[in-house]
Amino acid sequence: MMQDREARFLRVRYAPAVAPPQRSVGAFAWMRANLFSSFGNAALTLGALALIAYAASGLIDFALVSAAPPQGDVNACRAREGACWPFIAAKLDQFVYGRYPQAERWRIDLAGGLLVAAVVYFVVGGRVRSRMALLVLAVAYPVVAGFLLAGGVFGLPAVETALWGGLSLTILITLVGMAASLPLGILLALGRRSAWPLVRLLSIIFIEFWRGVPLITVLFMGSVMLPLFLPAGISIDKLLRALIAVALFSSAYMAEVVRGGLQSIPKGQYEAARGLGLSGAQTMMLIILPQALANVIPAIVNTFTALLKETTLVLIIGLFDFLGMIQFGLTDPAWAAPTTAYTGYLFAAMVFWALCFGLSRYAASIERGLARSRRGFQ
Repeated sequence: MMQDREARFLRVRYAPAVAPPQRSVGAFAWMRANLFSSFGNAALTLGALALIAYAASGLIDFALVSAAPPQGDVNACRAREGACWPFIAAKLDQFVYGRYPQAERWRIDLAGGLLVAAVVYFVVGGRVRSRMALLVLAVAYPVVAGFLLAGGVFGLPAVETALWGGLSLTILITLVGMAASLPLGILLALGRRSAWPLVRLLSIIFIEFWRGVPLITVLFMGSVMLPLFLPAGISIDKLLRALIAVALFSSAYMAEVVRGGLQSIPKGQYEAARGLGLSGAQTMMLIILPQALANVIPAIVNTFTALLKETTLVLIIGLFDFLGMIQFGLTDPAWAAPTTAYTGYLFAAMVFWALCFGLSRYAASIERGLARSRRGFQ
């Protein structure tokens, strides 16, 4: 009986040979699984590729093949159907520096160089050096850059903020908005989760108010309506009003991003911290907040990217940022050509895309570093 049962599970013939498994890694495997997995997906993929090729061919023809070379003049632009790159070459200084006095533009270059040096030191430095660089960026650099750009001290001629403009002004507004919105957003997110009813109520009112109005309205109110409520003889610089408005507006959205990160942390983290004897403030600063911010890095970068693009709205209050200076340059009758306007907006799109793409790639590198560190602890 036992022998019959064992014979029942005894193989008496070889299994038929099977083909080796198909390759499941690599570019071709990814395309087969995601782009050509069925007839419908293959048709959509080919249609999308055809549309992209058609659009890219027209863009390449306009920007390169039929374009006037940068060393040309307005007559070359009028004789061609492509981009008018001589217009960009002639107005490039204006697009970068705005109406800032030409003899003092070295101050903008110096401020930009100091910023790049501090950022590089922060990125490539170790933990201790990175903390020092972050302290310099948050405390020392704004003061130094403010004195350099505004002047009026140390023998530097004063330059009115009405003359600031171009790409330098766009970067300035973006950096101030980023630097102010993140700490304000963290405080507002913590306030919205506070156990104190009054703090929680004030945080909710602030967040919902600023999220309920468009930025263009905030800028208009800060530029036009706010001076009407100030006492006689007191005025606030227009650029300063715009910076405050942008910072408050962006901090409300940042607060919701940080709050989402705080809610993603499991309660076991709080319990473990209390078990170690940490206070509430120590738990939040050392355990919860670092994990929450790491979890919402993509959302933070998305908010910063939106802020960079929304800086173009300052044109409505008389501040000529990068896009505003391009529009100002288009009013020059000496560069009247059929494709001048298209070239200016194409150049603006290229610059904004490069800035946003660089910001996203840097955030992706931070995410990869955090992922490697997490795997090291597992």
